[in-house]
Amino acid sequence: MFTKMVLPLLGGAPTVWSIALVFFQATLLCGYTYAHLIVRRVPLRVGALIHLGTLAAAAAMLPIALASSLGSPPTDNIAFWLIGLFVVSIGLPFAALATTAPLLQSWFAASGHSRASNPYVLYAASNLGSFAGLFAYPTLIEPLLPLHSQARMWSAGFAAFTLLVSTAGLAIARRASPLATAAAAARIPAHDKLCWVALAAIPAGLVIAVTSYVATDLASAPFLWVLPLAVYLLTFVATFRDRPWASHSTVARLVPFVVAPLSVALLGGQRPYWLALVAVNLVAFVLLALLCHGELYRRRPAPGHLTEFYLWTSLGGAIGGMFAAIVAPRLFTQVYEYPILIVAALLALPRVSEGGAGRAVVKTSAVLMLGVLVLIARFGFGIELPAAAELPFQILLVALVAVMLLQREQSARFIALVVLGFLLTGLWQPGFNRVAAVRSFFGVSQVIETTDGQFRLLYHGTTLHGAERIADTAADAIPEPLTYYYRGGPISDVIDAVRSLQGSLRHVAVVGLGTGALACYRHRGEAWTFYEIDPAVVQIGRDPHFFTFISACAPDLPVVVGDARLTLAASTEKYDLIVLDAFSSDTIPTHLLTREAVEGYLNHLTGGGVIVMHISNRYMELADTVAAVGAAEGLGAFIKIDDRTQTSSPDYKMNAEVVALARRPEDVGDLRVRPGWHQIAETDVQPWTDDYSNIFGAIICKQSERWHLPAWADPTKTP
Repeated sequence: MFTKMVLPLLGGAPTVWSIALVFFQATLLCGYTYAHLIVRRVPLRVGALIHLGTLAAAAAMLPIALASSLGSPPTDNIAFWLIGLFVVSIGLPFAALATTAPLLQSWFAASGHSRASNPYVLYAASNLGSFAGLFAYPTLIEPLLPLHSQARMWSAGFAAFTLLVSTAGLAIARRASPLATAAAAARIPAHDKLCWVALAAIPAGLVIAVTSYVATDLASAPFLWVLPLAVYLLTFVATFRDRPWASHSTVARLVPFVVAPLSVALLGGQRPYWLALVAVNLVAFVLLALLCHGELYRRRPAPGHLTEFYLWTSLGGAIGGMFAAIVAPRLFTQVYEYPILIVAALLALPRVSEGGAGRAVVKTSAVLMLGVLVLIARFGFGIELPAAAELPFQILLVALVAVMLLQREQSARFIALVVLGFLLTGLWQPGFNRVAAVRSFFGVSQVIETTDGQFRLLYHGTTLHGAERIADTAADAIPEPLTYYYRGGPISDVIDAVRSLQGSLRHVAVVGLGTGALACYRHRGEAWTFYEIDPAVVQIGRDPHFFTFISACAPDLPVVVGDARLTLAASTEKYDLIVLDAFSSDTIPTHLLTREAVEGYLNHLTGGGVIVMHISNRYMELADTVAAVGAAEGLGAFIKIDDRTQTSSPDYKMNAEVVALARRPEDVGDLRVRPGWHQIAETDVQPWTDDYSNIFGAIICKQSERWHLPAWADPTKTP
């Protein structure tokens, strides 16, 4: 709920959720430390009273809201600013909640209950409750309640929670604690503590890596955030019990069957079968988390060391989260932390170190030599694979997966083969050569050149953001806009229609830079300003060694860095045309589609101006949402879904879905009669606001179009 409140400040970046998880894990560590000290250092009665005071102090900070004391987000070190925002806004309430699991379990262990000898089962119950809450949020709470109502409801829930904890504290304060002698027992060996930290850190890092993978190519929204986190919590429920849902040996036998195909698909290029890959990633994550958490439960200490156990596991969670969300983006230009964490989780397989490290090296020597040869071929000799090598390369990968499965009983050799799979797919993508890769808070941007030397491409994650023909062009030639911006496409239509109507476009605002292809639509005497949230994209777009659109068409092009909701609002200009091209990726910044956002655009639009929204998306139906938002602000919506036949030989001219919003139909000129354009009929979809959005409904609606489901199955429609 709170992270959704934060999203509008930072462009809807998936990394917002990753940083949120780091904050939650770090605060969990603080809460577990607090619980450990209270249990160990003060009498039980006193500890209960201290905790009631802590809960009261936390309640004084409610209801939850964004703190205004930190101001607007900076352009650098956004992650640390974001953590500060979380600390100031919800630090104390969440820290108070974070103490609950270890504190209540220790109270239960001291209660004299018939099952008090194994309080760890309450940890499974706690995580089951968290799972239920997470599942309810995107399916019940988010679609039905605006954020301010959610915050009030949460505050009421916190009050009820405080009463329940107070009741438990008063009840336990009347009993003597049998944990005193257990606390004085022999100290836990350092080796065991390190194992607890590692077994907790790996799944905690994986949940962030998996979430980033899923959210980058779909949308940054609670619907997608909760999937990995929910199953992560569910693995605790499955393992922290006397009879686990699946035995440790069964989990270990299943792991190779999902990790083997994942090792040759994770670092590849375009992913047309996204649903299957998301499913494989989630299943692999579940099994690896079960593997680590099952081993963690097996190594649990006696109840007298319960709070110490949770203290070390929470430290592991914080370490894993910080590695995946903060350290790795600064170390790697690609998402290499994901395969690294997968390999680390595989070390929990049985018999990995059977016979010692020397024996493991002997078993894997042949695979290790192959890996060395692969590195020499790629970096020593600079070998690239042409497009013609794609089929043989895919056959090689399938054969490698088969070998992995044949060697699955030999854990060390299997892990080595998985590493080899990651190496092959990370180093080679037939038909494409990586020219450069830049990683920022907003993701990984890659400049790719086709091996035939014809085109240079810009990818963000796995989504193509722009292309330029680099072969057979004169040095002083004006580059031709490609992908969604080709001349004659829907975006080109709107620019031409509005310019023809008004004579010229005096001022134009473009949200989203990409390769800068739209700069080549600027005419002499026109003032075009671009707004881009990612400094890495600005760096790539301005560099003529990568793309020449800006250097050839508008070398003096002003680019304002920052979230467009904030930077455009700070502008003093009125624009004849505002082009919103932040939707060309399959990550949709929903805060740019809300009524408040459109109201802000209208404040900077001339009387006859037009707003253009590029809403191409593989997974979400956005046209009705945009039309509903426009209608709520008194705007008509005109749409074209490009159905140009794609050429058999890729020309990188891509079909686009574009909506034009205008106060009056005549403001769009002859656009209404151009082929493919029509006005969107009145819709009963509920318009999105900063307080309400329904990503889940947009996804289901898109799939219902593909599957031809009846209208009543559309969850975006207002009941």
